[in-house]
Amino acid sequence: MINYTTLNSNLKRGILRFSEKISKKFTRLSRNLNDFNDENMLFEEYLKTIKNRYNDKSVLVIDGSDITKPASSKLEGLCEVRDGSTGEIGIGYHTMGAAVLSDKKLPYGVYSRIYSSAEKDFVSEDKEILNCFEFLSKHFKKSNIRTMDRGFDCNKYYEYFIKHEEKFVIRAKKNRNVIYKNKTVNILELTNKFKGKYKLEYKDKSGIKRGVKISIIPIRLCEFKKTELNLVMVYGFGKTPMMLITNLKSSDNRLCTTICKVYLMRWRIEEYFKFKKQSFDFENLRVQSLKSIRNLDLLLTIAIGYIAEISGKSDNIKMRAELIEVSKRLFGVPKFRYYAIADGIFEILKFVKSGIDRFFSKPAVDEQLSFFSPSERDRLNFGES
Repeated sequence: MINYTTLNSNLKRGILRFSEKISKKFTRLSRNLNDFNDENMLFEEYLKTIKNRYNDKSVLVIDGSDITKPASSKLEGLCEVRDGSTGEIGIGYHTMGAAVLSDKKLPYGVYSRIYSSAEKDFVSEDKEILNCFEFLSKHFKKSNIRTMDRGFDCNKYYEYFIKHEEKFVIRAKKNRNVIYKNKTVNILELTNKFKGKYKLEYKDKSGIKRGVKISIIPIRLCEFKKTELNLVMVYGFGKTPMMLITNLKSSDNRLCTTICKVYLMRWRIEEYFKFKKQSFDFENLRVQSLKSIRNLDLLLTIAIGYIAEISGKSDNIKMRAELIEVSKRLFGVPKFRYYAIADGIFEILKFVKSGIDRFFSKPAVDEQLSFFSPSERDRLNFGES
């Protein structure tokens, strides 16, 4: 049987410890998001806190998304965006994000940027993406594999990774030309000449077991003829084979299956974006300035980082199990368990009458004689509603 009072107290203390590691350099976060100016320092502290959750080989998943605000008109810098869920053009903001996958393959947000093409200082989408790459170059090793979808099959991005000698896996568009055996050929026509030498079985994001065939060949890009790359061709996802361009190299025959597995981890950031919008109703934000929206996004990224901590750390097994149990999942625990953890936290905290403030402030001195020391009273949760 779950002791809700104990779980509530442990949850509050867990939130306190996590937030103290990040915000110990700040006296408080401004109540007015528009007046908070230490967002960069705060995020740096967050990155230091989660640094032991990944290593020099961890996968970095990079992708763009959107925030649509169809019924808003007074928000600052609204621009035209393509709604990723409907494919229709609406108004809102563009987002650029990156997540690192922990040793438990859980995504931790490590870059998040909301921007608008209507801003005065907006240059281009390419510039926003390159800013993301530069941030990741500053905080991660060259050996961390950058993984991206077809939208990043662009010569500017290849140039960046080649110049900085950073590892990458990018899904190619079918209209790209490559050099194979000193001849220029369309990448899809080249791919159709192979059938798949290796087999790979995997579970998709729905948990269904699937199988594909994979081949790998050396290629060069027409714009970077001196750089040797590999083309991994994956057959079985649909009528058109999946084509992955990478600078990963190895004499091990399992390289092509490894590259395919790395790319398939991309769905985790898609689920991360979806979770961010659905569980926190992020698109229903009610602040108006872009700075406030960005600071709200910062706080949400850190909050999801705490959910990742509960989801992955071995010393949180009991709390994780209890939160999942109280989350009241009608259809079982989803593969992406952030949903269950967030629901469990909501179920616990919605009945709390005393806020978390008392955990941040020292208790008033009580002159009355007591059999218990202040630390013992706090441990025994006296006064907890």
